[in-house]
Amino acid sequence: MGGKRQKNQRQMELAFSQTTSQGEAHGAVERGVELPGTMSEPEGPVSTERLMEEVCERENLRKAFRQVKANRGSPGVDGMTVGELSDYLKRDWPAIRQQLLDGAYMPKPVRRVEIPKPDGGVRKLGIPTVLDRFIQQAVMQVLQSRWDPAFSECSFGFRPNRSAHQAVAQAQKYVAEGYCWVVDIDLEKFFDRVNHDMLMGRVAKRVADKRVLRLIRAYLNAGVMENGLVSPTDEGTPQGGPLSPLLSNLVLDDLDKELERRGHRFARYADDCNIYVASERAGQRVMTSIKKFITSKLKLKVNEAKSAVAEPRKRKFLGFTLRRKRHIAWQSLKRFKQRVRELTMRRGMSLEEEVRILSVYLRGWGQYYSFCQTPTTLERLDCWIRRRLRCSIWRRWRTGRTKYAQLARLGLPRTQAKTIIAGNLGPWRVSRTPAIHLALPDAYFDSLGLARLAARRTT
Repeated sequence: MGGKRQKNQRQMELAFSQTTSQGEAHGAVERGVELPGTMSEPEGPVSTERLMEEVCERENLRKAFRQVKANRGSPGVDGMTVGELSDYLKRDWPAIRQQLLDGAYMPKPVRRVEIPKPDGGVRKLGIPTVLDRFIQQAVMQVLQSRWDPAFSECSFGFRPNRSAHQAVAQAQKYVAEGYCWVVDIDLEKFFDRVNHDMLMGRVAKRVADKRVLRLIRAYLNAGVMENGLVSPTDEGTPQGGPLSPLLSNLVLDDLDKELERRGHRFARYADDCNIYVASERAGQRVMTSIKKFITSKLKLKVNEAKSAVAEPRKRKFLGFTLRRKRHIAWQSLKRFKQRVRELTMRRGMSLEEEVRILSVYLRGWGQYYSFCQTPTTLERLDCWIRRRLRCSIWRRWRTGRTKYAQLARLGLPRTQAKTIIAGNLGPWRVSRTPAIHLALPDAYFDSLGLARLAARRTT
């Protein structure tokens, strides 16, 4: 297997490197691309007039390929899977590369996918083809390395070495400094409403390579396939492609710079922006002026229903509420419990499989929300989850005879088993009785591999 992987890797490198005619070799060396049988000079700074050559460099392509494979994702309109991309590139990359260098490449439409939002409604995603995701990733890597250093220190979304946790910590720092009112601004359908001409104007200020500009414009105008029909797109940056987050940060960098110019304390993660001020009156003043800037300068719309001036403890920022400590927002807890209910109400599934699927969700959720500073919340959730599972197990033991046999197998004394069965309690009430806790202790669920949200205490 190891030899096969090495062979495939060598074939991929060959596809990325042996794509020029002999007459292009000298130009490739000048650009720092090492071709077979040539020696490269040390790479110098590349002008933005030749960005497409930098996009098509072998190391950049290898990095993009690895990232697309790691992200996996669904097929686009052509049905090609991530696993099929390698063989496709080995065969067709030379022609695709030439199209990119000639400025003639045309992306395919994105596939429309709708996913439910936690607070209702749907979020529309546009899934590019795997090939277009690969090319977008290669372009994004080159542009991000140039643009990111100039972005605001208060911007945390979709940027290398930055995270939602850092944004929450920054907001908490402002609250601790006495800025105890928040101007919570939510942009309405931001990704669907970005003006293409305005966006391309910002890109053109930073990129001189006309081929890259044409390619980005082509991705914006590629269209959306829904129910077999392709609709044109004249605004928005479809969520689902690697390039969209970087372009969104480019648009909202204008907002960041305006907030910095005014001396505001803020934290922004994608289109979720919180500004911290010392009083409610100041907050209302800031809300009015910033809404005007967003509407007139950015040509975007503020979601009035989701935006407000309030105390941080009454608002949710990236799943948390801020007081003296970081708390998990009640909306996040509500969604969590609903999801756990869904995962513990499935029929026709063994207990072991149910616990395995549930644990996958718990590990992901817990990895993010363990950032809270209230461990008792996580401990209570662990207790509630085990109660849900005890309830699920009791339902599985449908008849009194089965329940008696299972309780006896688990070591529960006969008198206690008979008492709990004779009580004729519902599954939820049974799940909190001492007898069922004795038969199904916490250690039982640990033995099944149930993930815990709270750190285990050692004695």
